[in-house]
Amino acid sequence: MRFDILTLFPQMFAPFLENGVTRRAFASGQVEVHLWNPRDFAEGNYRRVDDRPFGGGPGMVMLADPLQRCLDAAQQSRAQALPEEAVVPVVLFSPIGHTLHHGAVAQWAQGSGAILLCGRYEGIDQRFIDANVTHQISLGDFVLSGGELAALVLLDAITRLQPGVLNDAGSFQQDSFNPALDGLLDCPHYTRPEVWQGHSVPAPLLSGHHAHIERWRREQSLRLTAQQRPQLLQQARRQGRLTAQDEAFLRTLPTAPDDADIAGH
Repeated sequence: MRFDILTLFPQMFAPFLENGVTRRAFASGQVEVHLWNPRDFAEGNYRRVDDRPFGGGPGMVMLADPLQRCLDAAQQSRAQALPEEAVVPVVLFSPIGHTLHHGAVAQWAQGSGAILLCGRYEGIDQRFIDANVTHQISLGDFVLSGGELAALVLLDAITRLQPGVLNDAGSFQQDSFNPALDGLLDCPHYTRPEVWQGHSVPAPLLSGHHAHIERWRREQSLRLTAQQRPQLLQQARRQGRLTAQDEAFLRTLPTAPDDADIAGH
């Protein structure tokens, strides 16, 4: 798997690539990361990569020419390294993109990687986007100063799903949103000491009874999801992922106030 990242700030990626559990994947080459700076492909003494927008307005717009030369170089390098790759996705992180979620990450994790385009300033010349970008991704309804943080998020989410990256091969299957949890939130976790500042570890986790432990974890997952992300619970119900035992437990929970009730207070 290979990612080619077009960024004006390649130095932002070094700490991420050298630290954390995913560093093994980068060090071994299981996940390759190649950084490309559009400024290296800009012309003139100042290596300019942006200019004022036509029509006026605040901010600057990234120029199409340096980006195109940078992208061409990345694509040529990638074609030489991965001649069997038919189509190279070119991803732009943008507010108009599809919001990233676990299902999308899992699909990307099955591919051979992509070219990630990190925008800056007010935006990128739309003509370059129209000519080259195949996918647009958003992290949510907010704006960042550039695409680098979004690229790091995507890279981390995909890399940790690669075989052998995590110490426990099955640990990511217990992540929130994973199909193994029926798309629900994960349950709370505890470790030593058994009593901390007067608070004890829940008794089922100390029982040694595996069936009781699994049921407690399932119920805590249901409770948290119902309280914090009820739409995930509704989705699991529509997909037939909740058992009769799940539904019986959910009926014991207090009903959460709806948005109108909250607004009224």
